[in-house]
Formats: sequence, structure tokens, C-alpha cells
Amino acid sequence: MKNELKQKEYPSVQEMSDDQRIGIVKDIFASVTDKYDFLNRFLSGRQDVAWRKRTVFEMKFFNTNRFLDVATGTGDLALDCANTYPEVNVTGVDFVQEMVNNGLKKVDAQYLNNRVELKWGDATQIEFDDNSFDVTAIAFGIRNIPDKEKALSEMKRIIVPDGQLMVLELTTPELGFWRNVYSFYLNGVLPKLAKWFTKNPAAYEYLADSIMNFPTRQEFLALMESMGLKNCKAIPLTFGVCTLYIGQK
Repeated sequence: MKNELKQKEYPSVQEMSDDQRIGIVKDIFASVTDKYDFLNRFLSGRQDVAWRKRTVFEMKFFNTNRFLDVATGTGDLALDCANTYPEVNVTGVDFVQEMVNNGLKKVDAQYLNNRVELKWGDATQIEFDDNSFDVTAIAFGIRNIPDKEKALSEMKRIIVPDGQLMVLELTTPELGFWRNVYSFYLNGVLPKLAKWFTKNPAAYEYLADSIMNFPTRQEFLALMESMGLKNCKAIPLTFGVCTLYIGQK
């Protein structure tokens, strides 16, 4: 039968208004929550695990022994940090409650309720006081926030002087062979694979679009530096398909 199920369609990233994008992102992540962790591992070839471990390895705790994970999703980065640094207390915030709920199940399963708190929160209006954390990070979330400057400003505000602001994000390799391969994977292969596992494959078309339209490394480093962050650097991972950005307050 024709048109039994009409698949969702989203406008391109460049055509979305800020309000549209916020609503679309909530819709997307609420629709893939149950398969989110599995799809992250499968579609990245488990490289997402290595990327988060590298991020945690670069963290430095020296004052508050507190870490804030912004756009925590189901809490993977928050949990990696807590398991790596037993003396650190971790908070994760995300504006999709369904993701937070799944993350709380993982916190329970790993018996980390005494050191890991996950809850609803907005990256552009972080509720914590100034100078409350040694480190804050956002993994695979900054490209979904229309007002990146506001989110980064809030993340900077809540860390102590010399504290770290970290951004782990999917990016495109430099021009050349790997960029062509990655573009083919993002636009041709990934959405087809996603159709096997999710009722909303358009979510992964949006994913590809958002990655291709993310600022270059040089542009994003310039943004961080323009906000007064110091010692900013970009660490390309896996041929540049992911980048870890680090700056200090």
C-alpha cells in the first residue's frame, strides 16, 4: 500500500530558523533515544568511545574537582569522567528529558548516584554559579545549538580561572581523499544504514547536513579565542572526522 508511513522531512540546516532548529533537534533526539547509544557505536565503528576517552584523558582537575557535561545526552561522557577520576563529582545537563531519563538508568547500573547527577538543563542558560567547575565539555552537541556564542559564554562563565572548556564535535576532514570518502559516507551510506534501525531516518540526514555545515577548525578556534579563551587548540581525531577543541578561561 502506498504512503502507509510518511517519513519525516526536515529543512536544510541553512534554511532553518533558530526556533525551528531547537524544535527539530528536540524532536530528533526524542525519536531516537532508545537506539541512540547503539547507533552511535555502530555508525562510528565504535570510534565515539575512543573520542570520549581522549577527551577525558585531556581533562585537568585542580580546584573544585567538579565537571559539567553540557548536552550530556545519555551521559556517556559524564560516566567516562566519573569512572576515570574517582575523586571528581560530575553533573550532566541536557534539554531532551527522554535522553536524560536513559542516562539515569546507566548511572544506576554503574552505582554512581553518589557522584553523578544528570538533569534537564539549557546550554544557553546554565543554572550554576560563576567559577563552579574545573572543566566543562560538550560532546556532539554544539552544532545543534543555534547560538553557539551564548552556549560557549555560559560554559566559560561557570569554570574557574585556568579551567578548561572542551568541545568534542564531528567535523569534516581537510580537502582531499578522506573528505571525499567521509562526504560519501555521511550523505550516501549513513542515512540508508539508519533506516534499518530507526523510525526516523531523517534524523541522520539532518546529522550529515549539520556536520557539513559546521564551522571549519580555523573558524571555530577563532570563535573560541574571540570569547577570551586562552591556549586554544584543536586536536583532529580519526583523520579529522572528529575534532577535540580545548581552551582555558
